[in-house]
Amino acid sequence: MTFAARLTRSPVPVDLARAAEADDRFAAQPPELRALLRGTAGCSPYLWGVMTREGDWLDQTLASDPDAAFATILDDVRAMPLDALKSGLRQSKRRAALLIALADLGGIWPLEQVTGALTDFADLCVDVVLRRLVAAEIARGKLPGLAEADAETAGGMVALAMGKQGAHELNYSSDIDLIMLFDQDRFDAADLHELRSGFIKITRRMTQLLSEMTGEGYVFRTDLRLRPDASVTPVCLSMEAAERYYESLGRTWERAAHIKARPCAGDIAAGWAYLDRLRPFVWRKHLDFAAIQDAHDMRLKIRSHKGLHGALALEGHDMKLGQGGIREIEFFTQTRQIIAGGRDPDLRVRGTVEGLARLADKGWVPQDVADTLIADYRAHREVEHRLQMVNDAQTHKLPGNAEGIARIANFCGWGDVEAWRSDITHRLERVAGLTEEFFAPGGRTPEPTFDLPEGAEDFVEHWPDYPCLRSARAREIFKRLEPDLLARLSKAARPIEAFAAFDGFLKGLPAGVQLFSLFEANPQLIDLIIDITSVSPELAQYLSRNAGVLDAVIGGDFFQDWPGRARLTSLLAARLMAAKDYEGQLDAARSWAKEWHFRIGVHFLRGLIDATEAGREYADLAEAVLSVLWPHVVAQFTAKHGTPPGKGAVVLGMGSLGAGALTAKSDLDLIVIYDADGVETSLGRRPLASRVYYAKLTQALVTALTAPMAEGKLYEVDMRLRPSGNQGPVATSLQSFRNYQRDEAWTWEHLALTRARAVAGEADLAKEVELFRQGLLADKADATRTLAGVVDMRRRLAEAKPAKSAWDGKQGPGRGQDIELIASAAALISANPATGVSNQLAAGVEAGLLLSSEAAILTESYGLLRKVQGAARLISDSALDPATLGESGRAFLLRGTGAADAAGLEVRLAAARDAAAGVIDAVIERGLSNAT
Repeated sequence: MTFAARLTRSPVPVDLARAAEADDRFAAQPPELRALLRGTAGCSPYLWGVMTREGDWLDQTLASDPDAAFATILDDVRAMPLDALKSGLRQSKRRAALLIALADLGGIWPLEQVTGALTDFADLCVDVVLRRLVAAEIARGKLPGLAEADAETAGGMVALAMGKQGAHELNYSSDIDLIMLFDQDRFDAADLHELRSGFIKITRRMTQLLSEMTGEGYVFRTDLRLRPDASVTPVCLSMEAAERYYESLGRTWERAAHIKARPCAGDIAAGWAYLDRLRPFVWRKHLDFAAIQDAHDMRLKIRSHKGLHGALALEGHDMKLGQGGIREIEFFTQTRQIIAGGRDPDLRVRGTVEGLARLADKGWVPQDVADTLIADYRAHREVEHRLQMVNDAQTHKLPGNAEGIARIANFCGWGDVEAWRSDITHRLERVAGLTEEFFAPGGRTPEPTFDLPEGAEDFVEHWPDYPCLRSARAREIFKRLEPDLLARLSKAARPIEAFAAFDGFLKGLPAGVQLFSLFEANPQLIDLIIDITSVSPELAQYLSRNAGVLDAVIGGDFFQDWPGRARLTSLLAARLMAAKDYEGQLDAARSWAKEWHFRIGVHFLRGLIDATEAGREYADLAEAVLSVLWPHVVAQFTAKHGTPPGKGAVVLGMGSLGAGALTAKSDLDLIVIYDADGVETSLGRRPLASRVYYAKLTQALVTALTAPMAEGKLYEVDMRLRPSGNQGPVATSLQSFRNYQRDEAWTWEHLALTRARAVAGEADLAKEVELFRQGLLADKADATRTLAGVVDMRRRLAEAKPAKSAWDGKQGPGRGQDIELIASAAALISANPATGVSNQLAAGVEAGLLLSSEAAILTESYGLLRKVQGAARLISDSALDPATLGESGRAFLLRGTGAADAAGLEVRLAAARDAAAGVIDAVIERGLSNAT
């Protein structure tokens, strides 16, 4: 379709004389197109000049489709030889500028297509110039080690497009910001000095060819000052030198600049590989709220440098850097991306509009705010383009007089200048309000309006001496934060206890800048910290060492319902796939699991879930970790020793994991069973006998779970429930497992199998093991033997692990372990495959071992004991003693059990234990009597 057929709007002319001349020049064009050309000529001396200079070309172009015409311009650039570039690129630039302007003014192309076309043209110009210059130097023999074919990748040189070019957002008369690099790994070390000199010369010639103003104009003003340490470094650097700089000296503004970085010319593949290596510098793994202050400081410096402070006035207002301008929206977007992009790769996009949309989708920016800023950004960019179209000037300032303002209003298609003034003023004020609140909420100058509670000063006076307040920046942020922090602590139900708990947390922090910035941006986190630390000093110390887990709270879905094991598995699988190597996978698993473990604890602590739900969620988490990590352990082991011989292996969860009910501090009881299926050795670089292979593979799994790494450990592992306990091999063949369980195992080992469940490994083998388990339970379903074994086991446990106190919910007659034992006996005697305590007790009722009333007593007692044990394990590693807990800790314990006070709970526990012990004694006695 031609220009005329695609028009949707045209500007209103201002310079009537020039508009009339244009009307005469284009009298043969359709009326709509003539109006567009007339208005363009009337508003822009520059574009009218191009129209007259490129008249024949313009006539041909107007009769064609603008998309096709632009493609032809690009093809012309691609075909230019080196000696034609100086003149040819300038002509192509004039034509591209005119075509893009008409497509923009006529409403044919939306903003993104306009900025994209400007960017595509700039990319191509840089690429063609760079490759032609490299080819010429190769032909002259000035670039050792390079052949003619290397010119296609510019001999390892790459131009990184920064800023608006990198984001495909170039404005109409934009500079282009480039960082010029070369890939030193392509060359011999002996040639690097000569090559570096050659690349520097090529960069300078490229810049001159693009930027020099001649009688035909210029192509692009080119700025190379965004390179590392631009005042002392050459215009073209090795990638290695740039990486060293960013790793050691890179600043926040350079991180923000690299959000938009994109290889646009030369060795594109090498450029992407470089940016991938730079990713840890740009995208921090934890939420980076300290970036807000850095961006705010940068904004203030720009305003001071440009003299942009003061009240908003349209005349002379800077649409880019001024109040409510384009840069404010870009800073707002980029800073939010820096904060969260390290955790969420979906936020790592270059475009401002796309960035705002992604941030809204992920809950980091309210949808209405994102929609408003997107609309205002587009409107601002349109005004920016019209300003630059007038005289092809790199300006962002509105005219300083009424006539100039009228020209821009008309150029934007507004016949009513006052309505346009009102519209743009409203947009500027709206953007300023939305962005200023983000960067400087409440002016950042809160003052305390209260007195500290008596005794609080004893804690506060020590805070300046703590390691987290060592740096000047940490002290600066904390000073702004402190009034709100003190107010929240003082308003706590038990303020002195809150101050003491927070003091313990603060004392353990190794550094403070990131965390204090997090608190400043998210004050609600302070209340959460007060809640957590007041209940558990030990949890406060954990948070001091692992403050990164607080990132998850800000992630948007922290307080939503539990996603379930399947969803957890897919989330962790995706996280591990993104890791670069095996060590990275292990650390990623640790970081991920910590966050979810912390989430369960917070939900439990705040009463969103009870002890039973928490136990199930802890078990879901552990199973997700095992099922996802196991294939990576196998793959790492396979690389050395070959694929697992035979049918592979399966990991059984035993004990509380098998029953699907863990606590915050539970170990994982595991058994590994393999089936070599007659294969004697593995086939790999370092083959192993099957028995040794699976033993070492099991050890690799244990190491993957327990090794202390940068992110700590995943879990402690206990494998004593395997055949022959600590004396047996760590991995057991399926046949040996069958033989042992049928012929050698003790009754307690059969009881342990009632809680066994496959949690990782080969699915087919898992089914085979489960079929055997169920068959074994049926074979061993002997009430007399089983109950005699229970009697013996109770005696052994009483001697080896007596109750630690009246508050011990696990060990001792009638307590958790005792009830689990009789439940396992019920499952074995009834040959029921259930692994959970309540289902096993129900199976005992069906089999006639238990009365319904007895099962109800055991279930109720077990529930109370698990609530106490679950709370105790979250609060502390030490034995539970309410007398030593703070008031908040006691309140948490009592809330979870429904007790009014500690004394009342102690009475209930004693009654529950006695009732459960009585039932267990009666069941055993009755069962043994019936058997005889």
